[in-house]
This record gives sequence, structure tokens and C-alpha cells, in this order.
Amino acid sequence: MLTIDKFEEASEVVKRVTQDTKLIFSDYFSQMTGNKVYFKPENMQRTGAYKLRGAYYKISTLTEEERAKGLITASAGNHAQGVAYAAKAYGAKAVIVMPTTTPLIKVERTKSYGAEVVLYGDVYDDACAHAYELAEEHGYTFIHPFDDPAVATGQGTIAMEIIKELPLVDYILVPIGGGGLATGVSTLAKLLNPNIKVIGVEPAGANCLQVSLDKGEVTTLSTVNTIADGTAVKTPGEHVFPYLQKNLDDVITVEDDELIVSFLDMVENHKMIVENSGLLTVAALKHLNVKGKKVVSVLSGGNMDVITMASVVQLGLIQRDRIFTISVLLPDRPGELTKVSQKIAEQQGNIIKLDHNQFYSTNRNAAVELKITMEAFGTEHKQQIMQELEKDGYRPKLIRTNL
Repeated sequence: MLTIDKFEEASEVVKRVTQDTKLIFSDYFSQMTGNKVYFKPENMQRTGAYKLRGAYYKISTLTEEERAKGLITASAGNHAQGVAYAAKAYGAKAVIVMPTTTPLIKVERTKSYGAEVVLYGDVYDDACAHAYELAEEHGYTFIHPFDDPAVATGQGTIAMEIIKELPLVDYILVPIGGGGLATGVSTLAKLLNPNIKVIGVEPAGANCLQVSLDKGEVTTLSTVNTIADGTAVKTPGEHVFPYLQKNLDDVITVEDDELIVSFLDMVENHKMIVENSGLLTVAALKHLNVKGKKVVSVLSGGNMDVITMASVVQLGLIQRDRIFTISVLLPDRPGELTKVSQKIAEQQGNIIKLDHNQFYSTNRNAAVELKITMEAFGTEHKQQIMQELEKDGYRPKLIRTNL
């Protein structure tokens, strides 16, 4: 495995089930970073993520007997759907163990492909341990989501497509959970062109590979804490680790807050839904200390439930100062609310929520607290509105926004 011949074989095999995800050039991120930025939109892939590649190729290498035993895996969602889809294509039974924290959309879509879903544990590692127990008990064939050279070879077909479409690519950014995608992409990229830099990107709250590389051995984190559920992994793959040591040029970590604003950027500028783990490579673009390079960010998946989307959009707007809340104290007399509203309107602020408390104080000159939540164009506009209110003696105070 992980040879040019195997990667070429995998590229032909996965074409049976994958969609053609052509590179998308990003004017917005290119201007922001000073590089030529392209996206590999695996969020548009069948099953909503790149995981179908590794799952289907791995299952294609099994014997009829191994497939007949039934297949089992553990996954936070995307590998689950990949295995379920591939198993259905081969007419094999699939059992998927998923953490109890897995978004409902991923659970339901996995079931829709005919798989039996078992919810167990809070994180991937708990689910994986349980899946091994069930495999031992029932004799199922285990399909590991990342720590398997065949799976990694299937994932590496992404690099084959990137380099065919953009032969002079300088940097490829790949998300990292357990390391299967990064193994396949970095290994093939280096085989085809050793000058290509492959950068892995992890959540700061689940940086198991970064820690392992620093220590020179596979290391398990005590806890993981990130909104990027697809990459919330405590331990990188033991079998793929040597490939990552050899072929990855660097690992970048990003904070959850960076993922939130990246989601907003992708929705507004590219009209694309990308899940938090897939946004790792988008958030990492500003961490690259290079200019004038051709950079490809792999968008690994787009399976996000609507409730999470709504929450992320709201938080993103707040972080960008496009929604904010102030508190002002007003005299308790008719017309004061109208005056404040008019002042905000003159500055093109758009009020979306008011909380008018007449029982704030017994002082009649400052007896009413008015909490105003409003929309602005950004930080400068917010400051402008605050300054104009100050000029009129309102003394606005910024407070936490609760929508």
C-alpha cells in the first residue's frame, strides 16, 4: 500500500462512486492572504465528505468472505456514511458505532444508507473501543476510519486529482483527526513532487498529532474539546504515524473561534456549507507565512445540522461586530426611547431587539435601562454608532449579546 501503483488503482476504483470535485478558485481568500487560493470541495462529495473514497477502496480490497461477515466501524459521522454507502454498493451488512454527541443529521443519513447505528461514548475513541468489542463478539470485519494503509490510499486520491488539475500547486492544507487523509495526501504528493508542501491542520483543542510529532511517538491526549467534531480524536493512527512523520511539512492548530468566522466567510463569499472540521484548512490560510503561492485547502466535509449552522452564524456575526448589544440609561419621561432609536437610525444601525426596564432605579433622571441589540456593518461602524450616542450624552455600555 501507499505506492504509486496502489494510488493509481485506488483512483480508478473510487471513480465508481465519487463525484468530480473540481478545484474552486477563491478571489476573496486570495486577496486576503496574498496567495492564489483554491478549494478542493469534498463537502460537495457524495455522502457529503471525502470519507467515501477510503471506505470504498478498502472494502474493494476485501475478500467475498470478509465482506459476507458484515462490516463494522466507528465514526463521528463522515466515515460512517462512507462505509454505509460502500457496504450497500457491495451488498454487505454495515454496523456503525457513533459517539452519542454525533450531530443528528449524520446519524440519520448513516441510517438512510441501510446501516445499523449504535450510539456509544462521548468521543470517537470511546466509540472505537466499543466497535472492536462488537467485532470480536460477532465476527465482523473492522473498517478503521484512518489507521489503515488501504483507507489512507483511498483518501490520497484527492492529491492525485489536485495535482492533475493544478500541477504547479505549492501548498496543500489538509484537516487532521486521526491522520488518514493527511497520510494519503502527503504521501502521494511527495511521491509525485517532493517540492509540494503539505500542511496538516488540527483543532487547538484536539491536537493529538502535533503533540505526537513533538514527542516523536504516538501520544494520547487526556481530553479533547472542540466544535470540530469530525476531528475530535485523542490518538492519531499508529500505522499511519510513520508516514506523517516523514511526509508532513508542518502542523497548524486553529481555535474554535476561527472556525466560526470561517463558516461565515464561506457562506457569504462562496455560498457553501462546510462543517467545522472542513473549515480547519480555511482558518489556517491566514497562518501561512507565505505570499504569491498556489495554495489548495481541502474542504473535507459539509455535513452540519441546521441548528448548529444557526448557532455558528449568530456567533460569527457577533465576533465580527455585525451584531452587538449596548445598555443605556434614560430619564423616565415620554419620548426618550424615540430619541435613542432615531439617533441609531441616523447612523444606519438596525435595531433587532429591545429590552426596556422601567424598574432599574428609583432615580427619576436615570430610571430606565434600555438594552439595544443592533446590526452594524462591522467594527468601525459599531464604534461610529457608539461615538454618536456618546456625543448626545447617552453613555452606551457594551454588554453580552443574547439572541
